[in-house]
Amino acid sequence: MTTRTAEEAKANYVKKMGDALGTQFAELWLEVENLSAAWGEYVELFAEPDSVVVLNQTAPAIFRIIQVFLWEHMLLRIARLTDPPTSGKGKENLTILNLPSLVEDRGEKAKLDELASIAKSKTEFCRDWRNRHIAHRDLELLKNGSAKPLEEANGIKVTDALSAIKNVLTEVSWHYMGDNLFFSRNVVGGAGNALSLLRLLQDGLKARGEFK
Repeated sequence: MTTRTAEEAKANYVKKMGDALGTQFAELWLEVENLSAAWGEYVELFAEPDSVVVLNQTAPAIFRIIQVFLWEHMLLRIARLTDPPTSGKGKENLTILNLPSLVEDRGEKAKLDELASIAKSKTEFCRDWRNRHIAHRDLELLKNGSAKPLEEANGIKVTDALSAIKNVLTEVSWHYMGDNLFFSRNVVGGAGNALSLLRLLQDGLKARGEFK
């Protein structure tokens, strides 16, 4: 079994899809693949009750900081994947909303328009957090108790948002490549991932007689 490098995969996408679509698809796939893997690590560390116990027994303050930074980073990256194709002063963005316009087949374009619209809808909460809490701090939220609260954001909504984004890329892959796309979560037990860190922390706590 052979594994293609990112550049080899990109060249293949360009060959099958054309330069404009293939280039953007390759970059979007890589971004979503990395984001999917990062989300899997986040879930392993901060969504599994047994993991949270270990983190709280070792260094709760620093792991809380890491959790907040990773969470906000996830929302930022999801938001930009479904941002408009152009923003201020006509600046072009790499976004899945570009893909329908790069497809010539009308039936496929209609499918992608629908899937992209769903993805945009499911990621609106990320944009709200970015615009009013992360990239900027909405002073109205502090000054006015009746101000519109931030959109609800939780793990289920992040998972749904990622799935909707993946559906757009998967549809493109099916149409042009005739195959499915596979995205990472966690390689359980793999060296260097969240589970590896948790096992080291558990060993340390056991050595100090503090593991509960």
